[in-house]
Amino acid sequence: MRIGTRGSALALAQAGWVADAVRGLGVEPVEAVEIVEITTVGDRGERLLDKARWTSELERALLEDRIDVAVHSAKDVPGELAPGTVIAAIPVREDPRDVLCGGSSLASLPAGARVGTSSLRRGAQLRALRDDLRIVELRGNVDTRLRKLDAGDADALVLAFAGLRRLGRSSAAGAVLTELVPAPGQGALVLQTRSGEAGLVRDLADSEAEACVLAERAFAQALGASCNTPVGASAALAGPGVVELRVWIGLPDGSEWISDRFAGPAAAVGGLVAERAIAVGARELLSRAERLAGVAP
Repeated sequence: MRIGTRGSALALAQAGWVADAVRGLGVEPVEAVEIVEITTVGDRGERLLDKARWTSELERALLEDRIDVAVHSAKDVPGELAPGTVIAAIPVREDPRDVLCGGSSLASLPAGARVGTSSLRRGAQLRALRDDLRIVELRGNVDTRLRKLDAGDADALVLAFAGLRRLGRSSAAGAVLTELVPAPGQGALVLQTRSGEAGLVRDLADSEAEACVLAERAFAQALGASCNTPVGASAALAGPGVVELRVWIGLPDGSEWISDRFAGPAAAVGGLVAERAIAVGARELLSRAERLAGVAP
């Protein structure tokens, strides 16, 4: 089995976990499981305006039969997959929350503190919570960002807890930011295969992770959200077949936002919460957010 992944340290760690899990199934001989590195548009530094910059080359490799399974961070997967491919499985999820590095809490940061992030969503929510903070753009992989923090490029840094845990860097987290609503799919992996070949990895699926991540994705897709719109969505099981979905939509400067929390049937809650948000102006807010981000007329 050829497992395709991006070549970053985090992506390779994720693919390594999947490879070990596949070997643990005992279906494939250990030596028959291979990790194939694929360079994506995003890795080459090209700034496309959608998530496909992280996934399109992996999808192409699937369709050209150069790999059998593509491993993605779920938050990077667009709502529409390449024709001829499917989401075969969403394995057990890591902690989806954001964490603060360089401080013991958001409240403990001094007025005017520089907080590093490259995420529109994180920046918008941070500004909404504390408009005195200076949000500075800090890019690069996890290790690069932590080095920039140590070098004084920022006073604190916001990262995904899942990435730190997968890289063995959990100790870098000073506080879990429960006040931030994570990105849809954060902390989860998506295993994508060609249509009809989901059985290759279907045994790695986790029912709770799938119910929650699919609800988050359904919300973002129904809303028409993109990587250029500050949107958070975080789901949790609230009972048999019931998911509670917490969402946040706002402007990049944090001056206006909509938030909601609603429980409903797992298969329908994403669309239901999107309808509730649209009814109070979410689409208009996102259009303004895209204009402010310079990606809409």
